[in-house]
Amino acid sequence: MARILDGTAVRDQILNELKPRVARLQAAGRPPGLAVILAGDNPASEIYVRNKIKACGDLGICSEKHTPTASASQQAILDLVAMLNQRPDVDGILVQLPLPGHIDAKAVVMAVDPAKDVDGLHPSNLGLLVSGRPGPRACTPSGILEILKRYEIPIAGRRAVVVGRSDIVGKPVSFLLLHEHATVTICHSRTVDLPGVCREADILVAAMGRAALLTGEYIKPGATVIDVGTSRIESREEAARIFRNSPEKLAAFDRRGSLLVGDVNPIDVAEVAGAYTPVPGGVGPLTIAMLMVNTVRSAERRMGLC
Repeated sequence: MARILDGTAVRDQILNELKPRVARLQAAGRPPGLAVILAGDNPASEIYVRNKIKACGDLGICSEKHTPTASASQQAILDLVAMLNQRPDVDGILVQLPLPGHIDAKAVVMAVDPAKDVDGLHPSNLGLLVSGRPGPRACTPSGILEILKRYEIPIAGRRAVVVGRSDIVGKPVSFLLLHEHATVTICHSRTVDLPGVCREADILVAAMGRAALLTGEYIKPGATVIDVGTSRIESREEAARIFRNSPEKLAAFDRRGSLLVGDVNPIDVAEVAGAYTPVPGGVGPLTIAMLMVNTVRSAERRMGLC
């Protein structure tokens, strides 16, 4: 059976390493400050933000949540960003996506001071990533690199295949792997012979948001598989197909009414891969941990402690 790469354990390591850095900042004058903008009433976003605020509280990071209504104008949100850009006690600004449909999300992200962009999504910071210069990195891709390094998965000289080309995960993680001297291929919906390309990967990163799409035929035996996707299965028949009628999984489905799965078939990856991140409990916990890292780094830079 493949080795499980436990994202929760790595998250806990990272957060414990941050505690003395937060204490040092507090001793120097103030704790790090994170401001979160949550516009509208997206239930999933509310859960994500709640978890981020909790992580801040556990570490001693000062956090605040701004909640414009779903009908708030774009100018109102831009004015809020401008105010937070000017606040000396705010080291990081996080705009929780998605924003309400009438808001130009790209314009809002562009308005964030790149030095306070703890999501690593501002074009200036993406440019720093591409050129290999220091700067805030997107949280989920940074978490992927952390889990590979902490489990001592070799990257240099290895063939990496990334399935998905989003600005949030696919593109940034491709450049992070490239900077670690992997040979990187980015795949997408128009890639010819996707299973064949994926089977060439020593490191396979699945980030396209399609439940259990990548089956055993996509995985090179012994490869490391990083599953970024999270989909909620609400059909018992689909759960039975994906989990091969596992009594344990079907009992869990009956209790909850749904199951979470990633982009990679969970049974196949355990049988074929050498190591893999589970869903849940793999990449997900690291996203918030790396947000905390970015916030602390921003505070250290702004207070002259690094």
